[in-house]
Amino acid sequence: MGQKINPLGFRLGTTQHHHSFWFAQPKNYSVGLQEDEKIRNCIKNYVQKNKRISSGFEGIARIGIQKRIDLIQVIIHIGFPNLLMEGQTRGIEKLQINVQKEFHSVNRRLNITIARVEKPYGQPNILAEYIALQLKNRVSFRKAMKKAIELAEQTDTKGIQVKISGRIDGKEIARVEWIREGRVPLQTIRAKIDHCSYTIQTICGVLGIQIWIFVDEE
Repeated sequence: MGQKINPLGFRLGTTQHHHSFWFAQPKNYSVGLQEDEKIRNCIKNYVQKNKRISSGFEGIARIGIQKRIDLIQVIIHIGFPNLLMEGQTRGIEKLQINVQKEFHSVNRRLNITIARVEKPYGQPNILAEYIALQLKNRVSFRKAMKKAIELAEQTDTKGIQVKISGRIDGKEIARVEWIREGRVPLQTIRAKIDHCSYTIQTICGVLGIQIWIFVDEE
């Protein structure tokens, strides 16, 4: 049987790197991991609450975290100029205060910076969010997948695969549908592949979206 492995973890140390950088004693490791999860969830919830209705989606590609003894540096890689980018300093200050409230750390400062992603539709998280928004608006899933692939192709990707699973179109029996365009060599370690899995809540139940993007080969 085929063994499924996360493409990002499979390529760590070659074409992929960690989204969190810090060291901890083995007994404190789980606490550090939960901290990271809390920070990421808090930022996503804040952006979701404060996003403009017209823009529709968050546009966060990924959140990088670097920890030192006295400082937690959070870098938000963002695709579109949304609420955080408009009143940049004020938006970041608000977010920083919000995260600090959730995160009761006395000894360490929290510093949040924003990095703009050049080609947002080359990021699997943003594409998955786009598909989720289309599905919530009752657009046909095949149409949404094809449109996402078109957007990704404009960013010079070498290949993309999109998979949606669950009760698609509200059918009684759950199924899996997928489309691939170009090459997606999942077994080649030197191939740089971006991957994300995204869940959305629809009226008929939960749908899972997975996207693999073949960026480049080293």
